Amino acid sequence: MSDLSQNPSQTASAFETGAVSHVGRIRSANEDNLVVRPEFGIWAVADGMGGHENGALASATVAAAIESIGQTRSAPDLLARLESGVLQANAELRRHIAEGNGAPMGSTLAVLLVHERHFACVWCGDSRIYLIRAGQILQISRDHTEVQDLVERGVMTAAEARLSPRRHVITRAIGVHDVPELDLDSGEIEDGDVFVLCSDGLTEHVAEPEILEAVEEAGAQQACNALLALTLQRGARDNVTVIIMRYSRRDDRTTRWMPNRRMQESDTP
Repeated sequence: MSDLSQNPSQTASAFETGAVSHVGRIRSANEDNLVVRPEFGIWAVADGMGGHENGALASATVAAAIESIGQTRSAPDLLARLESGVLQANAELRRHIAEGNGAPMGSTLAVLLVHERHFACVWCGDSRIYLIRAGQILQISRDHTEVQDLVERGVMTAAEARLSPRRHVITRAIGVHDVPELDLDSGEIEDGDVFVLCSDGLTEHVAEPEILEAVEEAGAQQACNALLALTLQRGARDNVTVIIMRYSRRDDRTTRWMPNRRMQESDTP
């Protein structure tokens, strides 16, 4: 627990954060990683690709770069340091690929940045960022996938996309190209806003109304646990990672968060 009054950049702000990451029911290793640093206004999910070892290395490399950002002076400074960290991680992964004779490796990335009243969402791949405001849930991120491209071109319906065997084929990832492509959305954060960051292991099994219901019925960590339990109940064919951050402007609140939890099957609640 940390007193926000010790952090000038987050004065008069408070974040309640929950986080969980689980290997799921099928996979033998967890290739997801997450970053939970409310004291710096940083939350992130990274989902590795390229096989067990390469996927875990890719997401860990990206997460480590995000973790290293630390304290910043302004919203533009925070965003600039994120960009620098992503470029560093991308270059490191490209070196690993070259040294491994071209073995595929990469990671999705979904990041929430908050400085004072400003927020920015940055993403690459199909890990998602949702904003829950005034009882409504909105997907801020746009999936970088083959089927999403087809839906936007009118070739495939959203219902067909959800059933397509190629729905997990992503078109962007950190480490895949020499220069990573990131999307950005930003705005002003409002009292009571809730952000949900997750890997596709959650959205494969849980619909948006169910995410909204879980968030509205419980605190951040309890909602994370409930969404994980629902995913496991439905088969959890992939690793699943969820971060929930609830924002309050009340000065008497303190930052509360759980340790980063990356669980194996034996740790299932």
